[in-house]
Amino acid sequence: MEKAYKLLAIQENISNKRAKELIDRGLVYVVDKKIKIARATMDKETKFRIEEPADIKIIYQDDKVIVVDKPAFIDSYEIEEAIEGAKLLHRLDRETSGVLLLSRDDNFTKKAIDAFRQRRVYKEYIAWVEGVVVEPLEIDLPIHTIKKGRAFSRIDKKLGREALTRVYPDEIQGKKSKVRIEIETGRTHQIRVHLSHLGYPIVGDELYGSPTKAKRPLLHAKKITILGRTYEAKEPKDILRYK
Repeated sequence: MEKAYKLLAIQENISNKRAKELIDRGLVYVVDKKIKIARATMDKETKFRIEEPADIKIIYQDDKVIVVDKPAFIDSYEIEEAIEGAKLLHRLDRETSGVLLLSRDDNFTKKAIDAFRQRRVYKEYIAWVEGVVVEPLEIDLPIHTIKKGRAFSRIDKKLGREALTRVYPDEIQGKKSKVRIEIETGRTHQIRVHLSHLGYPIVGDELYGSPTKAKRPLLHAKKITILGRTYEAKEPKDILRYK
């Protein structure tokens, strides 16, 4: 028996550090089972499979802004580091795909940050959720985030900060629903914790109660409108063709 990350490092001829990073990102599988703990002990004959993230696509760029279609399993900060002179204007969770904005101009950065603070930015997401959603929902509940190790958010009327989410039904398949989501605030895990609180956790979101196994929580940042311009990222295959 040996630790998973050490076995992966040997199998792929990579460093232990790199092997641990791949497992922590949720990219390593044995058959169809995701390896969640890098230090878990496993049989030395275990054969791993690595799911490579999709390519990063630039949706639009000029001398002020770069708009990226962020694939799942890549950190927002990694994209910032990869583009010289770019500064993140907001962030998406590692496993969330979709529209991500970066600035390459100080004046534009200031204007964009002011727009976010004043809630003059339209943000639209698409998700598959557990349960049947048949009518629009508005969730106006404060969220408190604990950031010791892995971030976790919860509804907390005493410690929480204001958070507003609107949900619109789009499609129903069996006991699952595809929904469109608008958020006016940007709390950590806001969409995930709000939907879970109402009994509609995002499909594949084990952290917030989804019983369905998936490669990731099926959440996609589809559209953002800021400073009079709209940018949109096409739905990835795992959301577009979910069955």
